[in-house]
Amino acid sequence: MIKIHKKKTDITTEILVNTVWVSTFLALILTIPALGIFLGIYFTTSNLVVGAIVGFGVHFVTLAFSDRISKAITRILS
Repeated sequence: MIKIHKKKTDITTEILVNTVWVSTFLALILTIPALGIFLGIYFTTSNLVVGAIVGFGVHFVTLAFSDRISKAITRILS
């Protein structure tokens, strides 16, 4: 017979609220600059392809640093 050990973890309301806020701020940091750059390039030059390439580039650069950004936001909100 297989015994599965159940790990008890107490998740307090404070931890849950902190997690939601960190996730929200991280999502905003990852999306708003890329969308802003994409829309700015698109509306000023009317070139969809260049705006999409630069916007995706900015998005993936910020995505590469998402771990550091998340740790910094967690440190600020704690």
